[in-house]
Amino acid sequence: MAADSDSTIAWHRVQLKKLRQTLKDIETSRFTVGESTYANRTGKTRQTIADLQRKIDRSLQVIAVYERQTKRPLATDQQSLASVSWSSWNARNTHTRNKSPG
Repeated sequence: MAADSDSTIAWHRVQLKKLRQTLKDIETSRFTVGESTYANRTGKTRQTIADLQRKIDRSLQVIAVYERQTKRPLATDQQSLASVSWSSWNARNTHTRNKSPG
C-alpha cells in the first residue's frame, strides 16, 4: 500500500487494521472460551462489538470519501473516461485543499 499524503487518512487506515483485529480477537475468544455470565447478562460484549463495528464503518466511510476525491478512474475505455468530470480532478489542488492554512 502506498503511503498516504493525508495524515488523517493514514490514521484511519491504521485504526481500521487495529479495530478489525480487535473485533476478530473478541469473536474468536467468545466462541473458543465462551462468554462470561456477567458479560452475557450486561450485554457488554455485544455493546463492545457494536462500538467496534461503528468505528470500523466510520473509518471506511472517511477512507472511501478520500479515495473518491483523489483517485483517477481505473477504467480506460472511452465510455468510462467520457463520464468522468476531469475538470474537478486536479492532483495539486486536491492535496493543497486538504491541508489547513498555517
